[in-house]
Amino acid sequence: MPKLRMRQAVAQALEDAMAEDPSVILMGEDIAAAGGAFKATEGLLEKFGPMRVRDTPISEMGFLGAAVGAAVSGLRPVVEMMFVDFTAVALDQLVIEAAKMRYLSRGRLEVPLVLRASAGAGLGFGCQHSQMADQWFRATPGLKLAVASGPQNAYGLLRAAVRDPDPVVVLEPRALYGQRDEVETGEAGIVPLGQARRASQGEDVTLVALGQMVDVALEAVARASWSADVIDLQTLVPWDRTAVEESVRRTRRLVVVEEAPWSGGWGTEVTDHVCGALFGELLAPPVRVTTPDVPVPYSGKLEGRWLPDAGYVVQQVDELLRTGRRPQPWWTEI
Repeated sequence: MPKLRMRQAVAQALEDAMAEDPSVILMGEDIAAAGGAFKATEGLLEKFGPMRVRDTPISEMGFLGAAVGAAVSGLRPVVEMMFVDFTAVALDQLVIEAAKMRYLSRGRLEVPLVLRASAGAGLGFGCQHSQMADQWFRATPGLKLAVASGPQNAYGLLRAAVRDPDPVVVLEPRALYGQRDEVETGEAGIVPLGQARRASQGEDVTLVALGQMVDVALEAVARASWSADVIDLQTLVPWDRTAVEESVRRTRRLVVVEEAPWSGGWGTEVTDHVCGALFGELLAPPVRVTTPDVPVPYSGKLEGRWLPDAGYVVQQVDELLRTGRRPQPWWTEI
């Protein structure tokens, strides 16, 4: 298997999808001649030409709207948002038009559109360019939402998203673009949407994570005296309730590790579901390890404090196991 950086795995997924299906086209700012701001479309213009790999003006609402029309007309556009934060100016096209088209047409129209975007903190881009912003998409019926955690599922989730008949948002934590690993390509490398991955197996607690927090959870397990199931959700909409339930039913404890704010983060839905489904089987209340409810700091030292790290996860789980009670987040103690 080839060893690829995550940005290369994204480019490989796009190349394979375009070779398989001539209706797949790419659109976005600087994705053609420049190969993308993060080089995730490098080499594709030379392979497929300017009719299928299209640079767009700096008008997110305009080119996302054009992609919705192209999808309804029979193409399979993959749109790159340089930073997911920029999607804010085009949300109308995504959540009002693309997500509702199947419903409004009584199933006659499909919108096989993929919006892929770099997302997340850790590289010092500041508060306007470092959000995950998944909460913008999670509560919109008609959208699917996937989040890569490394080269393999960056490849596999994107391949599955391109084949999907409905609009899919794929978030790519940009802090992971340089991460390198072996990647299985082709049919065997495709990761079904809605299917979680167990990244490690243990007995004491279930850690549910997503994106770059999967590596944080795995590092915490490596440092700790306890063992844990680490579940990489991979897809937030729909998320794999069965995988999480099966794990928590065995470990009887749940900790969610999120690059998301305390208020409204995706872990609220996971913990709510587990409490409702397994309340009588839990040995302790579920815990959410999150970011504080403040914008992403620009300072590297403050940004590092803002993001959950392995040491903080270990502290939270240690206290949960010792007391059987939910520990308080760090910012309530200062």
